[in-house]
Amino acid sequence: MRVALFEDRAAMDQFSPISLLRPVFELLCGQFSSRERALRFLPVTDWGAFLRSELVDVYQEEHPESHVNDLDWLRVAPTLFLNGRWQADPKSLTTCDPETAGIIDGCVAYLTLDPTDVARLTENDADEALMGIARTRRRVTAPGRLVSYPWDLIHHNPTQLNADFAARPFGPSKAHQLGPQVALMGNPRQIHVDPSASVDPFVVIDARKGPVTVEAGAMIQAFTRLEGPCHIGRGSQLFRANVREGTTIGPVCRVGGEIEGAILHGYVNKYHDGFLGHSYVCPWVNLGALTTNSDLKNDYSAVKVPLRGESIDSGELKVGCFIGDHTKTAIGSLFNTGSAVGVMCLILPDGELLPKHIPSFSRIWHGDLIDGLPLEKGLETARAAMERRNIEMSDAQERLLRTLHAETQLERERAIERAFSKSESSYSGGLPQSM
Repeated sequence: MRVALFEDRAAMDQFSPISLLRPVFELLCGQFSSRERALRFLPVTDWGAFLRSELVDVYQEEHPESHVNDLDWLRVAPTLFLNGRWQADPKSLTTCDPETAGIIDGCVAYLTLDPTDVARLTENDADEALMGIARTRRRVTAPGRLVSYPWDLIHHNPTQLNADFAARPFGPSKAHQLGPQVALMGNPRQIHVDPSASVDPFVVIDARKGPVTVEAGAMIQAFTRLEGPCHIGRGSQLFRANVREGTTIGPVCRVGGEIEGAILHGYVNKYHDGFLGHSYVCPWVNLGALTTNSDLKNDYSAVKVPLRGESIDSGELKVGCFIGDHTKTAIGSLFNTGSAVGVMCLILPDGELLPKHIPSFSRIWHGDLIDGLPLEKGLETARAAMERRNIEMSDAQERLLRTLHAETQLERERAIERAFSKSESSYSGGLPQSM
């Protein structure tokens, strides 16, 4: 079976900052990304990916077996096209009839692309081309949903965690061998602990609200509490952590403190105390001691989030922060409800709530938003952080960061100008503008 995942226009425009260095189908929701879910639950023999041109080199490097933006590959045989924003029960993937086109909210969730259809695809307007092809099929309502913004991943994470656990054929589990000093609550069949994972005494695993998965090589230290549904990824370490329901912790994270309804993509360091709620944190982020975010407004109104500086009403009561790759926060950083923090930011707080919009490659210096450190210094720090996990930054990754730095320059300049104007207004006694 041939499968291709694609980014549509909404995926390219509406998932900043967490999609700046990856296609939307590599974002986590539940136990897997959309790409991982398709490859795990479908009988895939060959697969491809269609994504933004600036991501091609890095993605091909990370997935050398894939066919990236390769129209010639599509001309060989029929290929199941999957929208990277489509989140569904894994069992739904096996019901994609090649004679139908799955539609959600007027967008293509899936369709089988024939070799004769390839000529209709254009780089500038793939969405309209796919809808045109879908009109030649019997259109049906696809199961599941299309996520449209970063907070949708958080909202649907508990449901997806349950679906992924139910569909997954697990191997041996050591949950029943953990001994009387590890408290298992709820249905033990809803708890899977890989035999190579380490679970100390005085750990609580609570599956009364949903399943709990602890993957290979994970280490759970004493006085940690895991509340399902939740997922602890390969090689991650939890230190006296209170992991609340709806949380996904990806691979090779170090986590302490309280986490609720959040997604840590992987390679995230949150070792110390502090609250992280209803948030998405990208790789190579380091959250300093007592870094905390708000995820609920005092008046219980819907949270607005500044994506690339534009305030978007999420319609959600609980939204935390979205933090891009390689960002570092200092001790006591306090993020406001619905904050968006870009790639490679440096946060040095002054004890007050931080700005909700912190563009990529910028700094908060004693509470003020300013331009970032020189790019070369930022790259040097990123290389050092990756080497601590025995990973080397590739030339393609460096080129992508340099490209993103140039592309986000105008966003930084505008945000700094707004911050300066607000500061001047407050100093002169005027009313500061609210985001």
